[in-house]
Amino acid sequence: MLAIDHILKKSLAGERMNVEECIALFESDEVEKIGDTANKIMLKWHPDPVTTFVIGRNINYTNICDVYCKFCAFYRAPGSKEGYVLPDELIFQKIQETLDVGGTEILMQGGVNPDLPFSYYTDLLREIKKRFNVQMHSLSPAEIMKIKENSGGMSLEEVLSELHAAGLDSLPGGGAEILDDRTRRRISRLKGSWRDWMDVMQTGHKLGMHSTGTMVIGLGESYEERALHFERIRTAQDECVERKYNSPGFLAFIPWTFQPDNTNMKGVKVTAEEYLKTLAISRIMLDNIPNFQSSWVTMGPDVGKLSLEYGCNDFGSTMMEENVVSAAGTTHKVNIELILQLIREAGKIPAQRNTKYEILRTFEANDKVAKDFILQN
Repeated sequence: MLAIDHILKKSLAGERMNVEECIALFESDEVEKIGDTANKIMLKWHPDPVTTFVIGRNINYTNICDVYCKFCAFYRAPGSKEGYVLPDELIFQKIQETLDVGGTEILMQGGVNPDLPFSYYTDLLREIKKRFNVQMHSLSPAEIMKIKENSGGMSLEEVLSELHAAGLDSLPGGGAEILDDRTRRRISRLKGSWRDWMDVMQTGHKLGMHSTGTMVIGLGESYEERALHFERIRTAQDECVERKYNSPGFLAFIPWTFQPDNTNMKGVKVTAEEYLKTLAISRIMLDNIPNFQSSWVTMGPDVGKLSLEYGCNDFGSTMMEENVVSAAGTTHKVNIELILQLIREAGKIPAQRNTKYEILRTFEANDKVAKDFILQN
C-alpha cells in the first residue's frame, strides 16, 4: 500500500492525486488524518468560518419510470395504479409555498416517464417562469435523455438549449450513482452509460448552465470505481475551464449513501465512518470543484454536522419535500432552526445562499433578523 502521509502532504501542496493514490486512501483506516487534510483544503477555498445552506424544495412531479433501477423504492412502472403525474396547479402551489418561506430553489425531478412529450417540459417550465422568480435546478441526466428520446429526433444540444430557453436554469447531479459501467450495468442497466450522464452535464456547461456532481456509495462498487468516478468528474471540470464555456461547470459535489430498505437490492448500510472518509477523499481529489455538500438526508443531522470537519462547506438544502430517499425508509428532516443550530454547534456561522452559492444573508448569533426569520417560517 502507498504511504498515505506522502499522498496527503502532496495534496496539501497543491499536487494532484491520481487513481492509484486515491485507492490507497480508501484502503486506509486513518480516517481522521484524511479528514484533517480535506478540512485544510476546504479552508483554502473558504477561509471564513461560514457554512452555507439553501432553502429549496424537491418536487417529484412523476413517479412513473421505465428504467427499473434495483436500488429505487420510489418508482412505479408505466401503467401502475400507483403511478402519478402532478397537476400543473399543484406544482405551482408547491413553488409558491417554497417562496413564502424564503426559498429560492426548486429541484424538480421524477421518474423517467416515457409518456410525457417534449412539450410537457417546455410548456411547464415557461408557465413556472411566468409566475415565479425561482431557480429551476431541475431534471436529472436520465430524464434529459428520455426527453431527447421523445423529442422527435432533436440532438442533445438542441433539447437542452430549448429547455434552458424555456426556464431550466441548472442541472442537478442525480443519477450519477457510480460513473463506471461495471456497476451501472449491474444496478441499472437501462439508465444509460456513465458517458450518457457526462454528455448531458458537459453539454449543459457548453450552453452556460452550471451543475452539481454526485456519487452514491454502498452499491457494491470497488474502490477503483470510486476513484475513476472522481477522475472523470475532475477531467470534465478541467475541460469546462479549458474550453472557456460561460459556465463554472460543476459548482458542487455531493456524495451520499445507498439506502437499501424497501428496494430490490440487498445491502448493508454504509457506516458514518465510510461516508466521512469518502467525503474527505472526494474533497482532496476533486481539486477544481469549490463546494461540497453534507448529505444529512441520508446520514442524519449529527453526521451532517460532523461532515463540516471533513471537507464540507455547505449543509445542502432544507429539503421541504423529499420522496425518493424517504421511500427507501430514510426520513431525516431538518428545519431551518435546526440547521442554524447544527452549523453553530460545529463552530461555524450559518448563511443562506442561492443555487449559485452567492450568500443572501448571514445568521449571526443573537441576530434579531435571524430570530424574526425563524419565527416567520
